[in-house]
Amino acid sequence: MTATQSPATRDARRSMFLTAAREAVGMPAIVLGASYLGFGSLVRESGIGIWLGLFSTLSAWALPGQVALVELYGVGASLVVISLAVALTNARLMPMTITLMPLIHDPAVPRWRYYLYSHFVAVTAWAFSMRRCPEMPRDVRLPYFIGFASVLWAASLIGTAAGFLLADAVPQEITLGLVFLNPIYFMLILATDLRHRARVLALGLGVVLGPALHTVSHDWGLMMTGLIAGTVAFGADKLLAARNV
Repeated sequence: MTATQSPATRDARRSMFLTAAREAVGMPAIVLGASYLGFGSLVRESGIGIWLGLFSTLSAWALPGQVALVELYGVGASLVVISLAVALTNARLMPMTITLMPLIHDPAVPRWRYYLYSHFVAVTAWAFSMRRCPEMPRDVRLPYFIGFASVLWAASLIGTAAGFLLADAVPQEITLGLVFLNPIYFMLILATDLRHRARVLALGLGVVLGPALHTVSHDWGLMMTGLIAGTVAFGADKLLAARNV
């Protein structure tokens, strides 16, 4: 990534990039591509052109925010309302970026590039990188993240285009159901790595609080669940650790 890299370093980074790409080509890319298949169908049903749908995936690449954008556009919401809704929906990406970037930071890479790399932060790439990168040498963590995320980004673009073109051939119930594959898959990824007590507590509290708070507020229930469950789990884990439990 810099002119001073040795051939061995360049080879190691290239190898890790390709390794990550191979890991992404499989269930991660299939699930995300299928989710964006549903999104592409939703784009067509909302009267948005395929190029705008692809541009939203290319530029935003955050399915919940994109769904909010398309649905609000379909009901004629103003640009201000759409922008606020998308910004609030995608606010979850900020703490994800804050936790991931220090983990994959390479002193040999110019700092300004990380503003570009942050664009690749999404739930699947984030979850895999947070789990795999701590086991790797620091100088190959960034190539791993970029290689993994690049494949998922491409799968999302392909899924968006395919969903738009196949909207008439697939029942609406199926295409809308595909949108929910990614959050379910993300939850299963976290469930397979429950070595950390805080994660177990957060998932358990989320399962209990989610349905209850959704009945209290359809608009804010999910956000309240994440905030309360995450905060309580973090605090409880610290308290139990302090007591050597």
